[in-house]
Amino acid sequence: MSIPRIFDRRLYAQRRARARESFLAADVGENLAQRLGAVNRRFTRALDLNSRTEVFEAIKPFASHWTRTSPGSGAIVADEEALPFAEESFDLVVSALSLHAVNDLPGALAQIRRVLKPDGLFLAALFGGATLAELRAAFATGESEVLGGISPRVAPMADVRDLGGLLQRAGFALPVADSEKTTVRYGAFTTLVDDLRALGETNALAERMKYVLRRDVLAATLAAYAAHSADEDGRLSATFEVIYLTAWAPHESQQTPLRPGAARTRLADALHTEEHSAGERAGPKPEDA
Repeated sequence: MSIPRIFDRRLYAQRRARARESFLAADVGENLAQRLGAVNRRFTRALDLNSRTEVFEAIKPFASHWTRTSPGSGAIVADEEALPFAEESFDLVVSALSLHAVNDLPGALAQIRRVLKPDGLFLAALFGGATLAELRAAFATGESEVLGGISPRVAPMADVRDLGGLLQRAGFALPVADSEKTTVRYGAFTTLVDDLRALGETNALAERMKYVLRRDVLAATLAAYAAHSADEDGRLSATFEVIYLTAWAPHESQQTPLRPGAARTRLADALHTEEHSAGERAGPKPEDA
């Protein structure tokens, strides 16, 4: 089965290579460093998958030796969809703000799982589905009013539940997915665009319109944005959702859930209630009444 081409990967790599320092990337780097600091382990061989410089500087102290694939870093040229590494090469793989723009995310996760040593850690941060929801809605309204239809402007992104399931499908153990939302308020739309350029996250969809955005469409979009997503001072709100993924390559030393029926203590006993069949109402044990 062929993989849908959602993103222009070459264009995305070019824009990421020109990315500048970003407050949002710095926040993600700090968050990833805190999560690594909570793991009671010193990693030996680590892989950094296309993280920005400020992110890498934050996570660098947590491993003795790093291999990097970041655009513009002078490191190995590699794509998350085709990792050129042998099986079980690393005991830590970190990806920050890049996996949301791969065409084959299940395949990329499977390859990351392949290059991890048993009991190796995978830690990632990627943009989630609520990211730029206000901008997406404003473009839809503006283009519909002027052109009678909409074009691809803001990339589709996965949600927490989807990503947790994908980690399991890829063969990871102990998968955890959680999200953090940040709302940024901009005095001007151009400042939001500048921040997206600094992140290297302007439109890289394969089916994007190739012509310059028409002025009347932009005007209608900005009017819709201001009408629905501006505060009392007229500042525009922009949501950034970052989903954090934590998972391990399976190992016999890891905790595993009990098999159904293997528990030695009944939940009803722990709660001091009687056990009832479905549809009956539980109450206290007679001796506790």
